[in-house]
Amino acid sequence: MVNVLTEITIDKPLDEVANYAANPDNAPTWYENIKSAEWRTPKPLAVGSQIAFKAHFLGRELVYTYEIKEFIPGEKLVMQTAEGPFPMQTTYTWQALPAGQTRMTLRNAGEPSGFSKLFAPLMATMMRKANNKDLRNIKKLLEGRE
Repeated sequence: MVNVLTEITIDKPLDEVANYAANPDNAPTWYENIKSAEWRTPKPLAVGSQIAFKAHFLGRELVYTYEIKEFIPGEKLVMQTAEGPFPMQTTYTWQALPAGQTRMTLRNAGEPSGFSKLFAPLMATMMRKANNKDLRNIKKLLEGRE
């Protein structure tokens, strides 16, 4: 099992952070490895929505569709894919902090199968590194620092 949890404090109000992060159209802007996001179901985001992503990870192009499993605006977003050799669940949470700040967490969890099992420890390390970088990216974007 791979279970990677990362978090960051962003100097912006919860609503601003959560609305931006929960919008799949913004994913290619702050996720370094995501190259595109395409809605498979009508907007707006809701439980059951499906979004196809193209990404590059560990030198490979990945194409996968996430389905929204839980969405509590301003609090939590859970999306999951069952495709491919590494089914993944991604969870965002947001928590308001004093002085108008927001703590955002990003968790990726999945159970690799087949050949991918051999690379689970490496994948966890690479995911943690990528997730930390992505959270730093969203922080810079939302705080207006490029």
